[in-house]
Amino acid sequence: MKWLKTLLALSTLLLTPSVAHAHLVTTGLGPFYDGAMHLAFSPEDLLGLLAIALLAGLCGPKAGRWTVAVVPVAWFSGAMIGLLAPPIPPLPALGIASLFVIGLLVALDLKLPEGGIATLGGVFGLMHGLLNGVALSAAPERGLNLLGILATGFVLLLLVSATAVSLRSGWTRVAIRVAGSWVVAVGMLMFGWLFRGVV
Repeated sequence: MKWLKTLLALSTLLLTPSVAHAHLVTTGLGPFYDGAMHLAFSPEDLLGLLAIALLAGLCGPKAGRWTVAVVPVAWFSGAMIGLLAPPIPPLPALGIASLFVIGLLVALDLKLPEGGIATLGGVFGLMHGLLNGVALSAAPERGLNLLGILATGFVLLLLVSATAVSLRSGWTRVAIRVAGSWVVAVGMLMFGWLFRGVV
């Protein structure tokens, strides 16, 4: 039994990373792909982006086109503010709240005007871009990181909103609304983790 404890302690020591990166993903493929993979490991960014694309798609092609055009520009603007501003403390509750609200709008299937959805997408992009800019301010190649985030976000927005627009039958709308309710559930779970000190 003593050898098992020794083996466990040795394994823990050998598997402990020597360098830790807060909020940044390192793929080994370069800074562009690190930025692209950032969305996969940031649920408040990824799920919020998917939810805003679903919401825009539910409201029709014009809303989808406006949202796909506005969100990346707003995300870039927010990131520039975050990179150039004095250090801002991380605000995880802000990202989680936006995820929760947009998921709720998808679940309720509210008929918002195209300009309203594009504005909501712009606020979402600005806020999450700001949070990303603050996180990227310590990265050595933050320009390529940001480009990876923006390119991946644009492709996801385009594909998901176009798919949501093409789904016209009643049961597919219900499936999209259920996806929105799952986003709300994830937001609630993340709020719980935040208040427990896990996030």
